[in-house]
Amino acid sequence: MTAMSKERDPKGERAQDPYPSRLPEERFLPRQDKTVWSQWRPDAPLTAQQADQFDRDGFLIVKDVFSAEEIEALMAESAALRGGERELMDGSVITEPGSDEVRTVFKLPEQSPLFNRLARDRRVAGVASFLLGDEVYVHQSRLNYKPGFTGKEFYWHSDFETWHAEDGMPRMRAISASLLLTDNDALNGPLMLMPGSHKEFIACAGETPDDNHKASLKKQEVGVPSHEALTKLASRHGITAATGKAGTLVFFDCNTMHGSNGNITPFSRSNAFFVFNAMSNRLEEPFGAKKARPDFLAERGEVQALEVAAGKLV
Repeated sequence: MTAMSKERDPKGERAQDPYPSRLPEERFLPRQDKTVWSQWRPDAPLTAQQADQFDRDGFLIVKDVFSAEEIEALMAESAALRGGERELMDGSVITEPGSDEVRTVFKLPEQSPLFNRLARDRRVAGVASFLLGDEVYVHQSRLNYKPGFTGKEFYWHSDFETWHAEDGMPRMRAISASLLLTDNDALNGPLMLMPGSHKEFIACAGETPDDNHKASLKKQEVGVPSHEALTKLASRHGITAATGKAGTLVFFDCNTMHGSNGNITPFSRSNAFFVFNAMSNRLEEPFGAKKARPDFLAERGEVQALEVAAGKLV
């Protein structure tokens, strides 16, 4: 399937793809979708200022969202998942390049009752649902772990480029939520984002190799912008490091350019990561790959809207 793959219009016909990628040459394309899909109201899970900030920057960093008791329970559960105390699903664990250290554990709600509850929490899923103006489901979830001394970088990328090209996500109507489970500072490889970069789509050059996900989960090399494009974006928008104490929550739009440095400090960092997709934006066939990625990377089929829950996790 090429960059000319198309999405379905309301009549069931396939219309021109608004976000073609994996092209012979890299291109900048204007965003054609909203960033915030709901009108603010007094009972919204964000303030009007926070909603405006997300619309402007493409991300929002919210501190002191979860209590120390909640974070302690989540940290203990994440250690059990990484440490072999839980029986994990086949193929759901990714190790660091060149070592057996755990880099990522996928499908958190299916593998942990506590992380299932976190995925449905009003402070997380409720915010995503408000920003997307729709009920939501979990497109992808994972526990990210960047060990001290050897934690590798995540190269710059827009998630939507991959989700559109390789998963078949039609439009930019998805949001990531990253809950910091350890302190993230400027030194231990925190998430970095380019504010305002979500307003343009970089159609990347190159074709999608078969089973590209097997290599990209360790080191992404396909579907990433050129140095020239990244320099232009960074010069135009700057770079913000999403630092904060454990319990900080970072929301970012699916098209926000982001990445992280390696971690050569002695201090590991980890986060719980959930991608919420609008129910109206469920996956189709991939727009730039011959076949879809496995479902641990992209939930397909008869997905169910989350029942948002209120109250403390523990």
